[in-house]
Amino acid sequence: MKFNKYFTMSEADAIEYAKERLVFFQDNEELICKEIGDGNLNYIFKIYSVNSEKSIIIKQSGPVARISDEFKLSPDRNRIEYEILKSQSKLAPGLVPEVYNYDPIMNCTAMEDLSDHVIMRTEMINHKQFKQFAHDISTFMVNTLLLTTDVCMDHKAKKDQVKNFINPELCEISEDLVYTEPFTDVNNRNQVFGPNVQWVKDNLYSDEALKLETAKLKFEFMNNAQSLIHGDLHTGSIFIKEDSTKIIDPEFAFYGPMGYDVGNVIANLMFALANAHVLDNEKQKKWLEETIVDVIDLFKEKFLKLWDEKAIEYTAKYKGFKEYYLDTVLRDTAAVAGLEGIRRIVGIAHVKDITIIEDEQKRVRAERLCMISGKNFIMRREELKTGRDFLNIMKEAKEEI
Repeated sequence: MKFNKYFTMSEADAIEYAKERLVFFQDNEELICKEIGDGNLNYIFKIYSVNSEKSIIIKQSGPVARISDEFKLSPDRNRIEYEILKSQSKLAPGLVPEVYNYDPIMNCTAMEDLSDHVIMRTEMINHKQFKQFAHDISTFMVNTLLLTTDVCMDHKAKKDQVKNFINPELCEISEDLVYTEPFTDVNNRNQVFGPNVQWVKDNLYSDEALKLETAKLKFEFMNNAQSLIHGDLHTGSIFIKEDSTKIIDPEFAFYGPMGYDVGNVIANLMFALANAHVLDNEKQKKWLEETIVDVIDLFKEKFLKLWDEKAIEYTAKYKGFKEYYLDTVLRDTAAVAGLEGIRRIVGIAHVKDITIIEDEQKRVRAERLCMISGKNFIMRREELKTGRDFLNIMKEAKEEI
């Protein structure tokens, strides 16, 4: 009866839950649990057996965020995550963890333990390289994004999906923290690194042309139900090893502009590149530059190929339409790379790629590289058509810092 009403579990509770509610471990196995969540929203319990090599993850979503009680959240995000992972496993086999169970009362999901993988952001901070990443992430994005659009789905079925994955609380977080607060010093929760406070006031808060573009982008984000997006596709949501990539944490998923996912990936590669640049790691810089180019160019190549194979909408087959459509995705990709590149420097949720830089002047340079690139991504988003175009934005920013 203990788990018939929601409460936030402890490690001991999670063990009891696994024994009582999950058909995974044997009755006589001795279990150990560790709460390993280091994110902003949820509790993550790893439960493993002393008697065997079996282990499992239980992810529990509470009514408020771990980062702050200000963020009131619907526990339905756990249901969304479970259903998204089930869907993504069919669309992009092998690129997401297996999910075993969803509990709407305890607001938790049981899923595959990926302890043989590592968090990608952590490894890139340590200047590790993953040569398969560009191939894997481009496949994941093309398959999960294009195949959930009106191009490839029955229109009524797609509209049912839009209803099923309405996610207003999590969308509101993105609307505030990505599109609004980083560009104003009025009623925000921004946390700006001291030596860059005046630069941010002069170059972000006072730039009316930039703010106008972010307003346009915010309304596009709120109104473009294009594709079933992950919604938070950064390198902290990617488990990786040399021969495997697993995308996790799609709780921000909803029907939005597909460039939101692609732009997030590019921005997070940019944070790693800024780190490698100011810390003078030439080998890491070279790999990241190549990866940024490859992610965009492989995405384009696979997108057009899959369109030819899977498009069912009659008008989508008109000559020139798929190229037009892809251009709009690249435009949105650039915009979001810019928004994310700025908000992770200025806003409440920073990234360790930048915050672990101990030398003050090097951190100032890394932050400005990201913010200058971010502004140019937003303001010049219509110009960017190739991976090299995206990389050149960052290279130009290096010359300005």
